[in-house]
Amino acid sequence: MRVELLSWEKAEPLAAPIRFAIFVEDKQAAGFELDDLDKDCVHAVAYDDAGKAIATARMLPDGQIGRMAVVKDWRRRGVGAQLLEALIGEARKRGLADVRLTAPVQALEFYRSQGFVADGKIQPMGGALQQPMKKPLGG
Repeated sequence: MRVELLSWEKAEPLAAPIRFAIFVEDKQAAGFELDDLDKDCVHAVAYDDAGKAIATARMLPDGQIGRMAVVKDWRRRGVGAQLLEALIGEARKRGLADVRLTAPVQALEFYRSQGFVADGKIQPMGGALQQPMKKPLGG
């Protein structure tokens, strides 16, 4: 498995179908999968050994990470951690002090294991409970 950081122009044909499958078909969250911010983001795309895209995530210029989606067969296999690692590395290159995300409560333990800490109260967002989190990057 490998992860690449791409512009939206290059990531869209790979990331959009994954996000649509996860966010719309699996969760019935229509309208959430794509937005106007994509063009301003750096996109991480993970590929299996055959070169098929299996996961994606994005980071806004301010360090907000989101739209993480891993196809079902690849979950709990370290793919999400590798996506985060790639985006955090890019945030460090850009000199950002921290990265932030909003985690679904069922994923809190995963994000904690990646060094994220709570950064606000759990709130309902998009029909699910979400926890704002951040990870200080320190020099």
